Amino acid sequence: MNNKIKTLGLNLLLLAIAIVTLAPFVWMVSASFMPNGEAFVFPPKFLPDTFSLTQYEKLFTRINIGRFFLNSFILSVSVTFISLFFNSMAGFVFAKYKFAGKDKLFKLLLSSMIIPAQVTMLPLFLMLKEMGFINTYLAIIIPGMANIFGIFLIKQYAESIPDSLIEAAKIDGASDFQIYYKIFLPVIKPILVTLALFTFMGTWNDFIWPLIALSDQSMFTLPVALANLMGEHSQDPELMMAGSTLTILPIIIVFLVLQKQYIKGIMLGSVKE
Repeated sequence: MNNKIKTLGLNLLLLAIAIVTLAPFVWMVSASFMPNGEAFVFPPKFLPDTFSLTQYEKLFTRINIGRFFLNSFILSVSVTFISLFFNSMAGFVFAKYKFAGKDKLFKLLLSSMIIPAQVTMLPLFLMLKEMGFINTYLAIIIPGMANIFGIFLIKQYAESIPDSLIEAAKIDGASDFQIYYKIFLPVIKPILVTLALFTFMGTWNDFIWPLIALSDQSMFTLPVALANLMGEHSQDPELMMAGSTLTILPIIIVFLVLQKQYIKGIMLGSVKE
């Protein structure tokens, strides 16, 4: 009886936490369907009296939010695939190949993770400016081509792959790239999905660097465009809620599609010691 009461109490607590966590998100979506002036009435309304698509029509016709949405999608997908390629290759090399100074080099790379990203933004901006990449999509793609966390994640996961599998492929005459492409990548698919989700979310939600690197308004990403929207339409909360809903919608869809592989990647010891 006591166990049933404890289980019921725990479930009720988890339900209360879930409601508190989801309530702002549900209200945001609900407010995006409200007519002008209905979101901040008193007493506040959790659901609109009549569902309206007016705010979304404004976003796509007057503010051209579709262009910013496309910019974010192209950049997020590009950075995700390119970074997966370079991170997986580097993780493969660090996990399965021996060369002079490998451990010292890897420790040096890991030590760079303690440097805040904001500290590197100025030198990175100056470098890309000299290369002529500022105010281009490459200014967003190049810094995201590889990252130490991704290399570390893949290396730790790859170390659980038996060396005999690699050796057998070499005996059969497979080249290094064939081993990487036909053997290594399929085996590490769970951690690739996990890293892809992290990378996509990080690129999609990134605000500071696109704000610094892009000056042409037509090239703005969705978070930057949404910040401008909040400045210009601060008295129109329903419109801002519609913009916020569009911003987080792709993240939710991507997570729901990849959640099984994501959980599998986390559970299979991606941070193996």
